[in-house]
Amino acid sequence: MRLGHEIPPRVQPKDDNEYLEQLTKAIFRAGFSWSVVREKWPNFVEAFDSFGVDAVAAYGDDDIVRLLNTPGIVRNGRKIVATVENARIVQRLVKEHSSFRNYLRSLDGLPYPRKRQALAAQFKNLGPTGVFVFLYSVSELVPSWAERNK
Repeated sequence: MRLGHEIPPRVQPKDDNEYLEQLTKAIFRAGFSWSVVREKWPNFVEAFDSFGVDAVAAYGDDDIVRLLNTPGIVRNGRKIVATVENARIVQRLVKEHSSFRNYLRSLDGLPYPRKRQALAAQFKNLGPTGVFVFLYSVSELVPSWAERNK
């Protein structure tokens, strides 16, 4: 993979919270220095309650204000709000599919361009490159970097 940035480590998330964390990381990396996001990531984990899906999905306006005023994270309001909305989407998908991993398995029969489109349409602030980075990061099959937009 050639991203013009560091290559993200691949993980196999053990639960839905880790999928939300990796999804959020892919979104925050978009348009930012990956090294800055990596250095600040422990602060994100603390600020977002370890990315507990139910906890983040329950965030209200006071939590958004708190996050916008948290100095150790990237304080991008659009991406913070997207994280809360995405937690609610993950919560819904988990109810429908029993787990986020099962949701991803439901997309297995799709060619990559349709899978990329489905994920980008489903989640807030997740573009085509973010989908690629997210799927790569959670050890899903992806095309080569050069083939990702075909």
